[in-house]
Amino acid sequence: MNDLTKRLGIQLPFIQGGMGNISEPILAAAVSNAGGLGTIGAGTRSAAEVKTLIRELKTRTDKPFALNIPISVNEEARALAQLAVEEHVPVVSLSAGNPAPFLQKLKEHKKAVIVVVSSARQAVKAEAAGADVLVAEGTEAAGINASQELTTLTLLPLVCRAVSIPAAAAGGVSDGASFAAVLSLGAQGAQLGTRLIATEEAQVHQHYKDALIQSGEQATIVVGRRYGRVRRLLDTPYARMLERLESEEENDARYMEKTDEESHIRGAVHGRLDAGHTNAGQAAAGITDHPPVRVVLENILHGAEAQLLQASRSLSSFSTEQL
Repeated sequence: MNDLTKRLGIQLPFIQGGMGNISEPILAAAVSNAGGLGTIGAGTRSAAEVKTLIRELKTRTDKPFALNIPISVNEEARALAQLAVEEHVPVVSLSAGNPAPFLQKLKEHKKAVIVVVSSARQAVKAEAAGADVLVAEGTEAAGINASQELTTLTLLPLVCRAVSIPAAAAGGVSDGASFAAVLSLGAQGAQLGTRLIATEEAQVHQHYKDALIQSGEQATIVVGRRYGRVRRLLDTPYARMLERLESEEENDARYMEKTDEESHIRGAVHGRLDAGHTNAGQAAAGITDHPPVRVVLENILHGAEAQLLQASRSLSSFSTEQL
């Protein structure tokens, strides 16, 4: 165990990303039961809908889990924070907005709080406001990202040097080698998103999983820079259509309509990749299968151990004494 796993009450240093319409009870339970931190992603759902999801999750696991609240995305963010208290959710993850107004109440009720950050400045503020754990999310990650577009390789060490609380890395982690890399940069864990979509338990359409597996190195494209909503998507004809709309000023309203929640549901849940968008991180390039969640986490952990041992042996072969 390390400081991150102790603070979150989990066995393995893996956090499920709060993916709207994807991070739901079956997948979250699989992550928690495998030793990680399963997460219900509130997305744009109402507090009443999320309450139903939380209660279903409790029937599937007795392990710790989290509720992710995307502050600026969900109109009922404050109600969701209250719901976390009422439903005895052990961990709350705050993203996409200022966490400070939420932290005091959550800490008063003994909640462990994760804050997702995209800069060292945000990390310092989150620690000062009472965050227990940070997730440093690089631009490799799926979905909406920060306008700074810092990579995980750049962002993570900046965050780890700036704060004393533990940080997990998000963006680009899908296997043992990438997990070993972020551990070397100072992370105590990883938040997984795209890798968990390609699992048996993810309740998304098989077309989505297959597209991730088949995507290769050019798996994703980025849209939304013009609107200040940088969004990384799986490279599909629909995503390319969005790219064209963004380049034409007269189509601003159509772009917003075509990236709404219903579009995501059509693509991710219903598998209509030609009629809706599907989020994907650059980690998709390394995904070749969709095994059970437990296998994914075990493979990442064992792969990282082997990778770090190999790196240590390689490093020990060098010496500066003869220079």
